[in-house]
Amino acid sequence: MPVEEPYLVQPAAGVYAYVQPDGGWCLNNAGFVTGGGRTLLVDTAATERRALALRDAVLAAGAPLPRTVVNTHHHGDHTYGNGVFAPDALILGHDNARSEQLAAGHQLEMIWPATDFGSIAITAPDLTYNDRTTLYVGETEVRVIHPGVAHTTGDSIVWLPEQRVVFTGDLVFAQGTPFLAMGSLAGSLRALELLRSLGAETVVPGHGPLTDAGAYEATERYLRYVAELAREGRAEGLTPLEAAGRADLGEFAAWRESERLVANLHRAYAELAGEPEGVPLDILAVLRDMTAMNGGTPILCHA
Repeated sequence: MPVEEPYLVQPAAGVYAYVQPDGGWCLNNAGFVTGGGRTLLVDTAATERRALALRDAVLAAGAPLPRTVVNTHHHGDHTYGNGVFAPDALILGHDNARSEQLAAGHQLEMIWPATDFGSIAITAPDLTYNDRTTLYVGETEVRVIHPGVAHTTGDSIVWLPEQRVVFTGDLVFAQGTPFLAMGSLAGSLRALELLRSLGAETVVPGHGPLTDAGAYEATERYLRYVAELAREGRAEGLTPLEAAGRADLGEFAAWRESERLVANLHRAYAELAGEPEGVPLDILAVLRDMTAMNGGTPILCHA
């Protein structure tokens, strides 16, 4: 089946979302804001080839190359392409996003050794912030907000208040399953409340097509479903894999990457046990369980 090409959506003047179908593993969204002869880029891409295609899309839109790149979190699908834009662009991220990216290193190549990522130089943020910061791209105000521990410990929301556009990073997966293995279930619910409070009209998710605030409700239903499965499974002495294996996904069965359920249960179990939000899990054990949930087939990198 041929892979669909990335495409641009322009939800407001000078604001572009760069969508990479099908939004599965390593096919993230990016975007950019341009005005006053400057460009700010939100996230990059998982491979050198895809990051170069993103660079070409910025130029094809008539925008100058970015002087600033904001990373919504450290995962390689959102950051591996940073080196394509640096050193001309300054990389901005949350304090924890920098440390997490440096700690992760070339993690994607270890998970997917057969994928051609190209020449990737791990390029962590040059400038970090703790709670929130504001940038201006021409006349456009860009607020960068840390929601607390959610998808990871170093997430950033990029909010354009005048245009009512928000780039959520992986706090939202449109038509895809959330992934909490490196973050927090409780924190993800709090992050959704923060997103609701912004009043965005256009939501650019970390993966999947553009959506609106209705995506928050669907995500919250899933998170509460996971929380209830975890409470029941732990009370019955089931492992996360056993609890996931007997679960009825219902309305969430059609979402991409349903095998993430077991990863999310690992996180929910840890929180029920009183572990701090965002405490590192045994990621190799999580990957093994996702492979088991995937019928014994290792999860595939779509990039």
